[in-house]
Amino acid sequence: MRIMKKASALILRRGISTFQSKLCKNDSLFRVHPSVSQALAENRPVVALESTIITHGMPYPHNLSTAKEVEAIVRAEEATPATVGVIEGKIHIGLSSEELDHLARCKSSLKVSRRDLPYIISKGLSGGTTVSATMIAAHRAGITVFVTGGIGGVHRDGENSLDISADLTELGRTPIAVISAGVKSILDIGRTLEFLETQGVCVATYGSSKNFPAFFSPQSGFSSPYQVCNPEEAAKLIASTLSLGLQSGVLLAVPIPEEHAAAGQQIEQAIQTAVTEASGKGITGRDVTPFILQKVNKLTEGKSLQANIALIRNNAKVGSQIACALSKHTNKRKLRSTPDRHEIKSESDIVVIGGINVDFIAKGKTQTLHFGKTNPGSVCQSFGGVGRNIADALSRLGHRPLFISATGADSHSDAVLNYCKHMNTSGVARLQDQSTATYCAVITESGELSLGLGDMDIHQQITEHYVSQFEKQLLSATLVCLDGNIPVSTINYVCSVARKHNINVWYEPTDSEKACKPFLSDAWKSLSYSSPNLAELCTMNQKLGIQTPEEIPSSLDEVLSVAVALSRPLLEHLHCLVVTLGANGVLLCGEHDAGSVNLQPKKQKKERKLCALHYPALTVTAEETMNVSGAGDSLAGALMAGIIQKQKTDRCVRMGLLAARLSLASPHPITPMLTLDCVDPDNIQNQNWPKPSLMWID
Repeated sequence: MRIMKKASALILRRGISTFQSKLCKNDSLFRVHPSVSQALAENRPVVALESTIITHGMPYPHNLSTAKEVEAIVRAEEATPATVGVIEGKIHIGLSSEELDHLARCKSSLKVSRRDLPYIISKGLSGGTTVSATMIAAHRAGITVFVTGGIGGVHRDGENSLDISADLTELGRTPIAVISAGVKSILDIGRTLEFLETQGVCVATYGSSKNFPAFFSPQSGFSSPYQVCNPEEAAKLIASTLSLGLQSGVLLAVPIPEEHAAAGQQIEQAIQTAVTEASGKGITGRDVTPFILQKVNKLTEGKSLQANIALIRNNAKVGSQIACALSKHTNKRKLRSTPDRHEIKSESDIVVIGGINVDFIAKGKTQTLHFGKTNPGSVCQSFGGVGRNIADALSRLGHRPLFISATGADSHSDAVLNYCKHMNTSGVARLQDQSTATYCAVITESGELSLGLGDMDIHQQITEHYVSQFEKQLLSATLVCLDGNIPVSTINYVCSVARKHNINVWYEPTDSEKACKPFLSDAWKSLSYSSPNLAELCTMNQKLGIQTPEEIPSSLDEVLSVAVALSRPLLEHLHCLVVTLGANGVLLCGEHDAGSVNLQPKKQKKERKLCALHYPALTVTAEETMNVSGAGDSLAGALMAGIIQKQKTDRCVRMGLLAARLSLASPHPITPMLTLDCVDPDNIQNQNWPKPSLMWID
């Protein structure tokens, strides 16, 4: 706990963790469209779409109209389309109408597969992504379902030429479900299926038979190993693949609609003619497919193009239905993973309004840092913000709080919202021309803070006007939590609503400078709870004109005495104060109830007998401590969860202390391992729970 006495005072509440980031360091190469990132953050279905059909598969304007029509089909099935393409060296996951038009018209667009990505990006070029490149981008964004026309395969005479599409090897190493009309008949379908088996790819036909389709024809003469009959069966197959962690994909082959398959024989004859002509002209490699498609379209007088568009439409519809079924299946599994004895409410019973940050720690490898020169060290990234941390903790403890905040429409926002998929982030505004809040702490080897830099301006965009849009949710909430990052006017607005409608509000001060915000007016009198540390408690009292100690005392007895004295004025209006004391534990101050402090909110004011209850901290050694961030937020989140669940005071506090200990021993501010079972005191073996000490408050 030594470290907490050093950097923790300044960084504990900022949500900074000291662990090596596992995120891709090349976020700047990817551009995720806001609609896509928002859908992913809210666990809604997203369907990836490739773009070679736009740049190389069809002539203009058929390519553009088809692309827009396919996206419209996806939306009609209540999924979000994410067309992938490369524009001027950036990989876009989700394209605007202008970007779609740019790719459709661009004469210099290249065909971009896995091998081409480094070159295309390094030169700042544009292109349409093939199946393999689209899979890479979709997986990078967290999309699991990808719809295309048909995949590449083993070319005829591939056993000699080794001409094998990168689509097949990508399916063997990227966990994405690819929905296609099978394999084009210009390829060696039998060897393609054999190669997929070697790559460990699960192949299934979608429909009433195992017949493996050949793009324009519902039958190729070959069979899939497996068959799925409907979106639900397909979703279960995909979910099983992902849960096994095999790192390989699933190929779902969807036959062309029967009404368009009638022209299949004519198209097949045209394909054979085109294949012969391509061979005679020496056309090879990536140029073969576009040549044959254009030739076949000419020979069939447009019937092949119509069939091509029809199968893509059908694949989009089927793929979107599968994505929706997968989303429902995944969400049901998440609900089932929560212990049955705890009720989960479908609507938000808690609203959290506060900051969301991307945090960086630059930790030196020497005790002394020399400014003006490069120092050896490491730089790590995590996701924090007091409001985000509390909402995260509550989300892992059986609740679904509505989190209201603001980010920029940038790569930092994409990353943090992707990390927060398990949370209800529907109240997070993504603002153009704004930067997501970031904070950087420069610390020495032993944890001493040398310098902190923060760009928190966007928190001022969590305005009264924006929050008022969620007034219905505020009025129906059991508890509203505010952190000190939000503007004073927003705090005043929420407190005004709380006063009129008897809503319980918890104020998390964030730091000693922001602790005073509700106390600049009478807004604080509408608060029910607050969880300051001793320094923040002093700030609150100072704003009320009450004298406070010049220095924070060092001995436990003096700390408790000061904390009790400074809590008394606030308890004239607040129901309960939770004073966090770091290594000294936590002090509850409020209404006496049967030898304890009553944490359950009272609806009617009455004369109260006040007391304070001190709970020592749980032991955490310096060796066990991985970071000092998020412990206070974990404590607050678990306390709130216990209060909402109407647990007794002792149990609530023990839940909070266990959550704080888990946070200290985790590389994350809020440990992903946090569950109700983990903070259930009954499940903790050999834990000596010391009896809390009671003090009366005059």
